[in-house]
Amino acid sequence: MEMTLTTPALLFPAISLLLLAYTNRYLTLAGLIRDLCKRQKSEDYIEGQIKNLRKRIYMIRNMQILGVSAFFLCVVSMLMLFLSLTTAGEFSFAASLVCLLLSLGLSLREISISVGALDLQMNSCSD
Repeated sequence: MEMTLTTPALLFPAISLLLLAYTNRYLTLAGLIRDLCKRQKSEDYIEGQIKNLRKRIYMIRNMQILGVSAFFLCVVSMLMLFLSLTTAGEFSFAASLVCLLLSLGLSLREISISVGALDLQMNSCSD
């Protein structure tokens, strides 16, 4: 397979949208955390919610780190290809894809954890 300068550039819009989505999830969680901290400390489910939110916030941080790393490695790949360092460009692009894949995997895991948070919320509402 021959790789051109435009191959890594194809990931730019996807990674940008992914980082935007991660940032929105982060901001939503930050708002939830602030709301929970304002509530009474005596509510039983709040402790479970805070543990859940803490785990999710760190996961989103890692998703963002991997997403930015994917973006960075994409740019490095384009630079290497521009400098006619094809092998280095291909390795950088492969590393970018691995980072993106790991970021998406974490995203999938974070979504499943968020279901647990909603389950805690629904249990507290039905009591």
